[in-house]
Amino acid sequence: MTRLDIQTVCAGCPVSRRRFLAAGCAACVGATGLAGAAGLARAATEPKKTRVRVIYALSNIKTKGPDWPNLGFDFTPVIARINAKLKEGCPGFDFVMSLAANEEQARKIVEEDRSTGIDGYLVYQMNCWNPVVQTVVTSGKPTLYADFQYGGSGGFLVYTAKLLRDQQPNLGFVASSNLDDMVAAVRCFELVRQGGSIEQFAAATQRARMERTPAPGNLSVAPDDVKTLDPKDCLAAIRGSKILAVGSGWPDIRPAVTERMGIEFVNVSYAELNEAWKAADKDLARQIADRWQNTAAKIENVSRKTLEESAAMYLAEKDVLKKHGAGAITINCLGGFYGGHIHAYPCLGFHELANEGLIGACECDARSTATMVAMTALTQGRPGFISDPVVDTTKRQIIYAHCVASNKVFGPQGATNPFEILTHSEDRQGAAVRSVFPVGYMTTTVEFGPERKEILFHQGKGIEAVDDDRACRSKLAVEPLGDVEKLFRQWDQWGWHRVTYYGDLKEPVYALADVLGWKVLEEA
Repeated sequence: MTRLDIQTVCAGCPVSRRRFLAAGCAACVGATGLAGAAGLARAATEPKKTRVRVIYALSNIKTKGPDWPNLGFDFTPVIARINAKLKEGCPGFDFVMSLAANEEQARKIVEEDRSTGIDGYLVYQMNCWNPVVQTVVTSGKPTLYADFQYGGSGGFLVYTAKLLRDQQPNLGFVASSNLDDMVAAVRCFELVRQGGSIEQFAAATQRARMERTPAPGNLSVAPDDVKTLDPKDCLAAIRGSKILAVGSGWPDIRPAVTERMGIEFVNVSYAELNEAWKAADKDLARQIADRWQNTAAKIENVSRKTLEESAAMYLAEKDVLKKHGAGAITINCLGGFYGGHIHAYPCLGFHELANEGLIGACECDARSTATMVAMTALTQGRPGFISDPVVDTTKRQIIYAHCVASNKVFGPQGATNPFEILTHSEDRQGAAVRSVFPVGYMTTTVEFGPERKEILFHQGKGIEAVDDDRACRSKLAVEPLGDVEKLFRQWDQWGWHRVTYYGDLKEPVYALADVLGWKVLEEA
């Protein structure tokens, strides 16, 4: 099996003694008297205790490459804090701690546990995409799945939705920034030890989660006189429009976008964009960099050279848009930057395009870009905010997070809000934007699904412009309207991204869906 560059110390635990103790396992072992299989044998003499294997799903104790939470992030204190909380909150339990990076390592842990009397599993998603929980639930043991927020949230949401769709009977989950909520869910393992079924365990974790989710707060919002097009005029405006796609993209719905929305995709090579970047007016790029320096509330760890290169990328984006007669561009930014095909992140350029009523969209995401074309037309120029959301039940919030955002959320002629220029969070390189979003307003979040003739939809009141160094820079916390529990169920079908607009756009979205002949799927 592929290890985490380390040696195994306890049954199924792919980590060295030094690294695992540093990660907090020592505290747990000292508290519970457990150290792998030998500890389990000792624990077998204490039948009243519930024995739970805790598996941290992550690639390395210290993040080695670009990933959430960020490059160089040290999980040691996080794991130690979780272990200490388990010890404090669950004194009648025995815990065994392991790390697993992938399916193979998870399978080895489960196989070794078949003879050790484990009562259940707590799988903590620490990085986004380590596929561990899928294997663990096949053990048939009650499995609690937890999200380390701003770290594992993408995989957690997508994997949870798939497991719920598959009606996995032994699955419970917790999505909370409050470790007390995690402890309340862990205590549900006692039901199984006392003879309860795995279905009763799953139901108990759901009750614990819902009981600890606060009631809706004050959902009155600030006035926002959003002007929208008639749906037929909106459809006419988007038909015949163009999206420039730079680099490989996803999902594979471009034919449906063209057929059912009338939007053309034009493939543009990295080379063409890079040549436009090289040819950009250097004096104008310096002037744009000057403006950013004079207007940004903060610039941190971003050099003047990087600002000028980012300004040149903005000019390159404008150049290729004009050349092809398009109003939207989406770039596989990570692939282009890490592959050496482009030499500046497009984030600040996308920020400028959004402020002008044009569209710059992340990651060559066809669905979200088409969504922005439609919604920016519908709102007569308001910018969309593509995000990687995080759900936090303890605050009754969904937090939209990404490294690109406008600071003119009410449109090019609307009020501006402060913004900061920081490095791209995942790799600490380049220049990205933290928009300090205005709060107190209604927001509408959507994804267009032309291949299924549906629009995914939810709304919420903006609560906080979150300032957290982990994960993507721009973060808007929203209290959703409706049932927070429903928010866990669509990510496997639609992907992680969502697009958020300021304004109460429910009626215009439904009217546009009627003209298209589509349905609106309310995910909250």
